[in-house]
Amino acid sequence: MNTELAIVLALLASAVAMFALNKPRMDAVALIMMALLPFTGVVTMNETLAGFSDSSIVLIALLFVVGEGLVRTGVAQRMGDWLKKTAGNSESRLLILLMTATALLGSVMSSTGVVAIFIPVALRIAQGTGTAPSRLMMPLSMAALISGMMTLVGTAPNLVVNAELQRGETEGFHFFSFTPFGAVVLVLGIAYMLFARRWLAAGSPQGGAAAGRRPRLADWVEQYKLAEREHRLRITPGSPFIGRTIAELDLRNTLNATIVAIERRGRFSTEVIGPAARTELQAEDILLVDLCGTVDCLETLHRQYQLETLPLSGAYFADRSQEIGMAEVMLAANSSLAGKTVAEARFRSEYGVTVIGLRHGDQAIAGSLLPEKLKVGDTLLTIGPWRDIKRLQADTTNLVTLNLPAEMDDVLPASGRAPQAVACLLLMVGLMVSGVIPNVHAALIACLLMGALRCVDFESAYRSIHWKSLILIVGMLPFSMALQRTGGVDLAADALIAATGNAGTHVVLGSVFLITASLGLFISNTATAVLMAPVALAIAKDMGASPYPFAMIVALAASTAFMTPISSPVNTLVVGPGNYKFGDFVKVGVPFSLVVMVVCVILVPIVLPLYSK
Repeated sequence: MNTELAIVLALLASAVAMFALNKPRMDAVALIMMALLPFTGVVTMNETLAGFSDSSIVLIALLFVVGEGLVRTGVAQRMGDWLKKTAGNSESRLLILLMTATALLGSVMSSTGVVAIFIPVALRIAQGTGTAPSRLMMPLSMAALISGMMTLVGTAPNLVVNAELQRGETEGFHFFSFTPFGAVVLVLGIAYMLFARRWLAAGSPQGGAAAGRRPRLADWVEQYKLAEREHRLRITPGSPFIGRTIAELDLRNTLNATIVAIERRGRFSTEVIGPAARTELQAEDILLVDLCGTVDCLETLHRQYQLETLPLSGAYFADRSQEIGMAEVMLAANSSLAGKTVAEARFRSEYGVTVIGLRHGDQAIAGSLLPEKLKVGDTLLTIGPWRDIKRLQADTTNLVTLNLPAEMDDVLPASGRAPQAVACLLLMVGLMVSGVIPNVHAALIACLLMGALRCVDFESAYRSIHWKSLILIVGMLPFSMALQRTGGVDLAADALIAATGNAGTHVVLGSVFLITASLGLFISNTATAVLMAPVALAIAKDMGASPYPFAMIVALAASTAFMTPISSPVNTLVVGPGNYKFGDFVKVGVPFSLVVMVVCVILVPIVLPLYSK
């Protein structure tokens, strides 16, 4: 061992120790190593920084943006809603669907993001079915890790290993090269968790009517006696409403009816718009109306104005909670609105919202609110588009915002653009599979299209990129170069071959898998892939074997991070909701990791000779 190799190994050991202790944070460790490695003389500063221009790093960043587009447009949320509806009360069916949906979605977006999306979904289902969250959280994290074995872009280690292959002047993996292995592991993982869930503590489901929880829209519907006041009316082609503005109709004074929102069909989707005095109504518009008047008023809307009643789903337009929100506000002590009636306060003109509920003290006012005089301390329930609800908070002189509903957390910034986001995703996958252009080019096109179609904006795109992960990868890449130049990679490869002797390819593959998975107990699986990929390729070269099985083994082993809560961020995310201990991951994760190792060592040599040259 030469002096330069000894210094590089000492730095590497220091980095691993800091990773294991998590002090300082991982990206800080990577930056420290980037600063120290040039002093060894093995790599230059320019070579240390070269990772920032690596196409794999750019691809990973772009994939974070694509995933953000799927979240903002509701693709991920709709999958969660479908999961809840389909699973019903069956815990086994729920587990199967949850793991399948997580693995499929995680194959094209950040697995950490997928887990973050599905944790509240799983908790709501657990609360509704009486299932202990601990029996759902670990299957969720396991499926998210398996998603990294499904496609080339499923996880960062896959891209790191693929880049190492390409640096060795080989073709690299295809988009679905990982799928045969990931599909088998997913089936095994589902079967395994159906059995192993009994090892997890069956505590009480979380949730319930905790004191101090945020109100939901349904709570306000009951408190302010809004039930049966809501109506959904379509403007038929012969209606006199067509071409007239809301101010001209003056329904609030003539029929005690308030137009809360208008559904208007566009070219590709239905848009919900807030009503303003100058809003001109069109044929086929659907009016969401709060009607405090009598049955005769509704009959007048039908006969005289030719409006057709449409069915409702959800109490008081709760089915439109993505577009329409509510807020509970109180008149401030020095409010200029005190002494005015609700009509005189002109809430719609000033704030873009409509007052639909009023309480003097604890008493909710029934009937028409327009003639009611406002007093300091009155509580008003307002309804309107979410952007106006948020703007309402800015007026602290006249109003104090008391409560915002829990549904506000689920509002999608780009609701209604899910078809466009899915189209961009399919285009990206199609371009990647066809190989017409490089993967990074395909991802860049998809991101730009998502921006053009308003699925994402620049602010959300930059926020979505997990810079900590990118810095970690860039900071560890110089170690791979330094170990190759100092002979460390060849030394490790020779030692592994010598240790396994003439035991055969399967034993060597198993040893590489075991070492990679074991390193993942202490350091990031991405950093593990950076370190082990060149070693695996050197072993393949020494044995005269195809590099593909060895590269694939490293990638699969890097995703086999089931054994501890610190092996991967997705495990860390579920510790709290699942109320897990360290031993729970060891008890469930270690046996399955051994199963995955055996399966991969058997399957990889069978499938991958197809890609060898």
